[in-house]
Amino acid sequence: MKKNTVKMKWILATFLIALCTVSASASGKKVVKKEAPVLYADRESAHADMQTLSEEVALHAGLDAQIVRETLMQARYLPSVARAVIPAKATTVKNWEAYRNRTVEATRIRQGVAFWKANRATLERAEREMGVPAYIIVGILGVETNYGRNTGSFRVLDALATLSLDFPNAHPRAAQRREFFRGELKALFALSQRVGTDPTEWRGSYAGAVGVPQFMPSSWMRYAIDFDGDGRIDLRHSTEDVIGSVANYFKAFGWKTGMPTHYNVTLQNENADLTDLLKPDILPTFTYATMQEKGVLLEDDGIPHKGPLALVMLQNGADNPPLYIAGTENFYTVTRYNWSSFYALSVIELGLAVDEVLHTAD
Repeated sequence: MKKNTVKMKWILATFLIALCTVSASASGKKVVKKEAPVLYADRESAHADMQTLSEEVALHAGLDAQIVRETLMQARYLPSVARAVIPAKATTVKNWEAYRNRTVEATRIRQGVAFWKANRATLERAEREMGVPAYIIVGILGVETNYGRNTGSFRVLDALATLSLDFPNAHPRAAQRREFFRGELKALFALSQRVGTDPTEWRGSYAGAVGVPQFMPSSWMRYAIDFDGDGRIDLRHSTEDVIGSVANYFKAFGWKTGMPTHYNVTLQNENADLTDLLKPDILPTFTYATMQEKGVLLEDDGIPHKGPLALVMLQNGADNPPLYIAGTENFYTVTRYNWSSFYALSVIELGLAVDEVLHTAD
C-alpha cells in the first residue's frame, strides 16, 4: 500500500508541475551477480545522508523533498553494485586480441548487418545531418547492447542510490565518483519528470545507464533528440531516436566529419621515444612531424594528417608485442563514450567489419 501511495504522489507531483509549466508557458561489460536487496527505508545508517540528498534532488528537479525522500526510501541497497565499481586488481596483462575477439565476432557482425539494412535511411540521414558515419553509430550500438538485445535489468533507482549513498571508499577516486553518481541520481529524477515516468520503473546497467545506446540519465537530458518527429524522446523503443541521439552525442563532443579515427604506425625500434609519446595517453598532443622525430612513422595514408595525434598502445598479453596506433581527434571523441582505447578501437573495428560485409553483399 505504501509503495502505491508513493507512486501516486510521484505521478500527481509530476502532473501538477507539468500543468503549471503549461499554464505559464503553453509549451566489454561486467557481469554483476544480483543479491537479496535491502530497502533503504530499513538502512538507518544512510537516512541522514538520504535527507540531504533528497533536498539536493528536489532542488535540482523542482520537486517536493518529501516525495523525493519517500521515493528514495523504496530504493534498494545492492552490495553487488558497490563491489562492481571497484577496479579489479590486475593479475594479467591486458590482451587486445582477446578483447577484440569477444566484441568483433561473427554473430555480432551478422546482427549489425541486419540492423544497418533495417535502418539504412535513418543512418544515412544522421550521417548527412550530423556528419557522423553510419559505421560508428552501428559499432557503438553493437558493443553497448548488441543492438538492443541487452540493455540491463537492474532497477536504475537502486543502482544510483547505492552508488550515491554507499559508494565504496576502497575506490581510488571514491569522492569524485560518488559525486558523479549523485549527479546522475538527480538527473534520473529530472528525466523522470520530463518524460512522465516513475523513477522506480527505469531498468538499465549496474552503473545506471539506460536504453539501447546506454546513456546515463544526464546524457539523455543533454544529448538525446527526437529524431522520429513524434514529439517525444524514447531511447528504449524508438530506433530513430537512438540513432539520432548517438550521432548528436558525437557531434556535441567534436566529431570532425571526414577525419579518420586512427592510422597504423611503424616504430623505429630503439629510436622511438615511447616514454614521452605515451605520457598524454589517448589525448591527441603531437603533430605528425613530432611523432616522426620521436621515432614513430605513420603509414602512407596518415602522412598528410594536419591535426594533433596520440600514440595509443594496446597491450597484447604477456607473450606478444603490443599494438600501436596513432589516434586522431576522432579517436579521442569515441573515447568520450567510454574512456578506453580498447573500447574505442573495438567500436571502430566492429563498425568497419559490418560495413565491409554489408557492402560486399550489395
